Amino acid sequence: MKTMSNVDVFAVTNELNELLTGARVDKAYQPLKDTVIVRFHVPGEGRVDIVMQAGVRIHRTRYPPENPRTPPSFPMLLRKYLKGGIVRSVRQHGFDRIVEIKVERDQEYTLVVELFSKGNIILLNQEGEIILPLKRKTWSDRRIASHEKYAYPPSRGLNPLKYELHELTEILKNSDTDLIRTLARSGFGGLYAEEIVLRTGLDKETPASDLSSEDIQRIHEAIRETFSPLESLDLKPHIIKDGEEDVLPIELRIYKKRPREYFESFNDAADEFFSSVFREEIKRIHEERWAKEVGRFEKRLRIQKETLEKFRKTIETSTRKGELIYANYQRIQEILDSIRDARERYSWKEIRKIIADARKRGLPEAQDIIEIDPMGRITLEIEGERIQIDSKLSIPENAEVYYEKAKKARKKIEGVLMAIERTEKEIEKITRRKDEALRNITVPRKRVKREMKWFEKFRWFLSSDGFLVLGGRDAGTNEIVVKRHMEPRDIYLHSDIHGAPSVIIKSQGKEIPETTIQEAAVFAASFSSAWTRGFSSLDVYWVHPEQVSKTPKSGEFVARGAFIIRGSRNYIRGVPLKIAVGIVDYDGERLMSGPQSAVEKRTDNYVVIKPGYTKKEALAREIKSRIDKENILTLEDFIRVLPPGKGDIVQ
Repeated sequence: MKTMSNVDVFAVTNELNELLTGARVDKAYQPLKDTVIVRFHVPGEGRVDIVMQAGVRIHRTRYPPENPRTPPSFPMLLRKYLKGGIVRSVRQHGFDRIVEIKVERDQEYTLVVELFSKGNIILLNQEGEIILPLKRKTWSDRRIASHEKYAYPPSRGLNPLKYELHELTEILKNSDTDLIRTLARSGFGGLYAEEIVLRTGLDKETPASDLSSEDIQRIHEAIRETFSPLESLDLKPHIIKDGEEDVLPIELRIYKKRPREYFESFNDAADEFFSSVFREEIKRIHEERWAKEVGRFEKRLRIQKETLEKFRKTIETSTRKGELIYANYQRIQEILDSIRDARERYSWKEIRKIIADARKRGLPEAQDIIEIDPMGRITLEIEGERIQIDSKLSIPENAEVYYEKAKKARKKIEGVLMAIERTEKEIEKITRRKDEALRNITVPRKRVKREMKWFEKFRWFLSSDGFLVLGGRDAGTNEIVVKRHMEPRDIYLHSDIHGAPSVIIKSQGKEIPETTIQEAAVFAASFSSAWTRGFSSLDVYWVHPEQVSKTPKSGEFVARGAFIIRGSRNYIRGVPLKIAVGIVDYDGERLMSGPQSAVEKRTDNYVVIKPGYTKKEALAREIKSRIDKENILTLEDFIRVLPPGKGDIVQ
């Protein structure tokens, strides 16, 4: 898998510095063990996701993967220290594959992204001490662990934008290998080493130490020529197509005959290139997890079937041995009588020696006896079967020992067959779950910024009578709703609780029916702080626009987002806190949350929720899985339309 080169890092950090300087850190996620997504809010642009994959890449992404339901500790720590902080710079350390993102909050923090070797992501405090690394590592001269002073690895090779000719000469003259390997090991990497040699026309297998001053000068000029677009920032980001793909910020002669696709920025090119690989990686990880789960049961089934076969073999051989004992009754009895007679005069050791001598001399009466152990158990070979006979037992008793073994094995077979049946059902069940899960795997899809309608900046819904209802999201939007959008024939609603939105029904010059007022009351109650407190109902009042004022009595103060209501209020008592969330067609497909009667008028694809115990993000994910089968909306779209606090699905 391709990893970002020093040149790629140079290009990507220059673009990110311009994009993120002044941005606010929002959240951090860790979708895979080596991958972190940090979300920023960029003034004038909004949400920007930066993917950081240790040892591989860093760039803006429009393919954010699904966030894990249980966040690991590392992104939670990033949120703790960086959330709300302002980005001061994004820069490359030297010309190495190391990126530093400086964030100012209560102090200056540095997020270091290492893209060499297996890589790392490390948070530093303003003293340069490690707060927490994604991965703890120790070398002989360097240790990456909490509370350690962060030490940069030694820089390897030349910075093609800042080196002197004598430095290049020294590297080449002191090399013990050929030209191409020397350049590759001097910080240029294999691809750019090939490009430099191609531009010089030299033989790449020439020993570097044999190069003349003129040859070195040609190499020096080829390096300057190759990397001059970096100095002028005249980048031409593109992906090389056909065959093994590659993503590059500058054009190379080595790919001259290959088709390519150009992009506006190297971040965009890197996003398209790496995200396709990342999607396959997510699929592979899910498939491996399921294969491991299925494999666990398949291993159990294999052991159970082997055990079953072993019991069946025991039944077969034990029954045959019992039958052979009876079939050779007289012969075995003679052997037992001889052994018992000998036992009166000799020890078992002496008897074993006598029989061994008799077998050597070829005496027929000793040929059936294979061995006798110190306990007096005799191993006989009868018709190709080795049968152990206890000299202290009678022949029927010896035969019964084998029949009993077969009997016990038969009983155990019943249990094994039941266990096999259970395991096969488990495999069938987990295979169905696996197939369903792999079909519904959420791979990163390109996040295209949807143009929001003006009313989507607020809380909103369309009543069942077709009236637009708006509500503020916070103090600022409460002010805007009332001051900019409330007109004389509209209706203003507010819940009888601190922490409630200002809600207006847009009349469009028409008479507003009672049904719409009732629905707007449910909306006003549900999006108030009563939802967070777990209330089931709340009183709501409505008034006419002329009763709503920002002018306080003398000596009083009206906070931002709050209003003075003059005159009588029309109360609606015991308004239930319950809303529906559905995908409706209103000037295009969009998500609407409001009273059930209003939502079901426009779609059958909705769920109903009430105050409950499920966290907002988990609730949003569950709603999305139920009504957004085609994955046309993001999880953030669903979070945005939900009331504050926890809730549960009731329908």
